[in-house]
Amino acid sequence: MMPTTEPVPRRFTTDEYYRMAEIGMFAGERVELIRGEILKMTPQGPQHVYSFGRCARLLERAFGEAFHARTQSPLSLPGGSEPEPDVAVVRGQPADYLAAHPTTAELVVEVADSTLTNDRRRKAPVYAEAAIPDYWIVNLSDRLLEVYRLPGPLGDGFAYAQTRVYRPTERVGPLGAPEASILVADLLP
Repeated sequence: MMPTTEPVPRRFTTDEYYRMAEIGMFAGERVELIRGEILKMTPQGPQHVYSFGRCARLLERAFGEAFHARTQSPLSLPGGSEPEPDVAVVRGQPADYLAAHPTTAELVVEVADSTLTNDRRRKAPVYAEAAIPDYWIVNLSDRLLEVYRLPGPLGDGFAYAQTRVYRPTERVGPLGAPEASILVADLLP
């Protein structure tokens, strides 16, 4: 009798991912590489676009001129991941990343409505593995902000040890700019 085996997904390296993009395999599609899997991204509604644009402006002001907020741009992270978070606050200026995408961020923000489960279960461990200290989910469905901090190993993976939910009337300060105070309602449409 032959042993049975389950099919194993074919994982792609970041080099393969970029070569596929260069030859036009993803033309007209929004995709990202998460742990070697190419995932099709969902279309963005107007509230989603408003919220991540607002986040980027508020966070750039909070962090100051030594940082900038990249919107929907790749981060080159370990484990075969090239996510494109809605906002990533990184050190330096845009020209500092002409040769390569950043490999870390001070803060990553995902704006979620239909992608909430994916942002919590698939992306949070990727950001935790990359030791991104501050991960925020602007939860449009419930009109609140989920803040994840203290990344590290957990079991056979990675996770954030601290989670806190902020309501629209509360204020939050990014870890990398603790003197800043952002009203959660200002991040929501």
